[in-house]
Amino acid sequence: MSIDDNDQEEGKQKESEESGYGTPLKMTILYDNYVFQEGTKPNWGFSCFIEGTEKTILFDTGTQGDILWYNIGKLDVDISKVEQIVLSHNHGDHTGGLASVLEKYHDVNVYFPHSFPESFKKDVEKSGARTVPVNDPVEICKDVYLTGEMGTSIKEQSLIIDTQKGLVVITGCSHQGIVNILKKAKEMLPKDIYLVFGGFHLLRHSEKAAREVVDTVKELGVKYCGATHCTGDEAIAMFQKAFGENYVKMGTGKVIEINE
Repeated sequence: MSIDDNDQEEGKQKESEESGYGTPLKMTILYDNYVFQEGTKPNWGFSCFIEGTEKTILFDTGTQGDILWYNIGKLDVDISKVEQIVLSHNHGDHTGGLASVLEKYHDVNVYFPHSFPESFKKDVEKSGARTVPVNDPVEICKDVYLTGEMGTSIKEQSLIIDTQKGLVVITGCSHQGIVNILKKAKEMLPKDIYLVFGGFHLLRHSEKAAREVVDTVKELGVKYCGATHCTGDEAIAMFQKAFGENYVKMGTGKVIEINE
């Protein structure tokens, strides 16, 4: 299989493998500051809807609930299927849409770094949702893991899906460093990294520092890469050049499918 970035239909793209095995892993970008599908709204933040795992997952919720819900409607995503919500870190561009989701659908587990304030936990519980503070690495459903809290001043967690093709790593902002996250994923699950995407937080890095990160990600054997959100245009261009046809263009409305 190859992820083919030229397969576009009505502005929506799907990358898929046809091995004839298993339910496809499907990941839809609901919130991003870049647009992939025409007609969706961009805004600073990130959110990804994950289907095909044992439980349906919403990873981060963007900044504004109204924009999140606009894109949900535009993309015809059935958000009522969500069973687990994972928040990467306590910044508004990743948690801002949460309350609007829980207003409608609160029969969910909400996973968030243990360092979140107690007031956040109480607000989530008031909605009727179940809170699950995360400190250490944990499996939240079959073959889906959280790295646990990483970093110092900003505590953050990332999500890992163990597929037959290798690991899929999804990041929020990578405040603790995308290289550290990938090393953590390989430490937890000693397999090749098939795909990593999300925010890589290189926006304020020098060209030299960003180049070193790109080179190290390649050295770690990552096959496919999609950099977005807080990565920065210059660093995104570096990843595009480094990965070539294996670079996955991101943005609102992007759909990635991996058949097991």
